[in-house]
Amino acid sequence: MQNKILLIVIIFFTTLVHSYAQNNVYAEASFIKELDTLKYRILYPENFSDANTYPVVFFLHGAGERGEDNQKQLVHGSTLFSKAENLENFPAIIIFPQCATEDYWSNAKVKRNKRPFRLKFNYNRKPTKAMTLLMDLVDETLAKPFVKADQVYVMGLSMGGMGTFELLHRKPTVFAAAIAICGGGQAKGAKDFFNTPLWVFHGANDDVVNPKLSLEMVSALLKYGGKPKFTMYDKANHNSWDPAFAEPDLLAWLFSNKLK
Repeated sequence: MQNKILLIVIIFFTTLVHSYAQNNVYAEASFIKELDTLKYRILYPENFSDANTYPVVFFLHGAGERGEDNQKQLVHGSTLFSKAENLENFPAIIIFPQCATEDYWSNAKVKRNKRPFRLKFNYNRKPTKAMTLLMDLVDETLAKPFVKADQVYVMGLSMGGMGTFELLHRKPTVFAAAIAICGGGQAKGAKDFFNTPLWVFHGANDDVVNPKLSLEMVSALLKYGGKPKFTMYDKANHNSWDPAFAEPDLLAWLFSNKLK
């Protein structure tokens, strides 16, 4: 019993230290427009200098990380970029915006009374407040002299994967490549960004977001002439981001793409 309690304490403090370390690596920031605020965390490359130029990655979190604490959005994906070898091999500016609790990245109606959840997307509606602020943050970031305009990327998981597809639809000429994990979107919207290099991931056992939603987006991209990468994990449930982040070529593939 004592050993079990000790193990729980160790796990708790390990998680606490890990969270504290990530919060120190990613600086707190806010984008403010009129009365609205989008909080975000930002990681700068080692030895950052505004005299140089760097790629930028926008990472969109899932629904469970929504909030106002400017912290929860770092739960998934932040360590991928802060690893020593990735800091060295892929110097870039990494931005983790946080969607407010009652908002959503994508303009989607979500019914949670059954699993997988039922989702209906409508890109014809005006973007959500979170998406509007995100697009404004993208524009503000692109205006910085130290940003490589031909190497701006977006990636996201779950709700963030849905946001990734919609952001590509609303800003089809901005992003050099994108990664969408266990997401979905309005298939016909793919005609606006089929030329964007995409790597789509999903778990075949996903009981939260139906894997058919990713299949529909991939099928639409193929229909319009795109050539997306697609990985379906046969044993993964909703947390398909775990094997996706473990893909040895993930970041190499992402940063190899440049806007033409």
